[in-house]
Amino acid sequence: MAHMTAPRRLVLASQSPARLGLLRQAGLAPEVIVSGVDEDALSAPTPSELALVLAEAKADAVAARPEASGALVIGCDSVLELDGLALGKPADAEDATARWKSMRGRSGVLRTGHCVIDTATGGRTSATASTVVHFGEPTDAELAAYVASGEPLYVAGAFTLDGRSAPFIDSIEGDPGNVIGLSLPLLRTLLAELGVPITELWV
Repeated sequence: MAHMTAPRRLVLASQSPARLGLLRQAGLAPEVIVSGVDEDALSAPTPSELALVLAEAKADAVAARPEASGALVIGCDSVLELDGLALGKPADAEDATARWKSMRGRSGVLRTGHCVIDTATGGRTSATASTVVHFGEPTDAELAAYVASGEPLYVAGAFTLDGRSAPFIDSIEGDPGNVIGLSLPLLRTLLAELGVPITELWV
């Protein structure tokens, strides 16, 4: 019989339950090590580049730690591009309400930066995935109830595709996982660039 080797250690450099859930649903079993990166201290010329800079910073911070030695480290970060601006998590409930009122009936682009570092070889690769989001037109009362739930305060763009705001999103163009927080097709591509088939990481 062929000897089955244990899959490589996979570390997610993010505290996002949505990203962790996506990876687990795809048959992976990542550990979570939160990066502690100060996202507000970083900047970039465009929303797409900002998402990538943030993802790389998170992956770098975790890959440098002794407890990540030998692991494949995945860093991700998402921003919503609307009117050329990068929108991360809203500052407070008032900000979340104002943002939703500006998004109603419009479209934005959810940009998620992905960075994968193989701490065993020093190899690294990164890219940004983009998905167009067409927002519906929730009423003021619906928005007030949504903001009161607290959900939009913890997510980029003040909305989720897999939560309470799902009824307020009419459609998307692109990878739904990317809007939730991580593009599995892009992750597969990045892992392949490092010589790691994603199927070898299944548990």
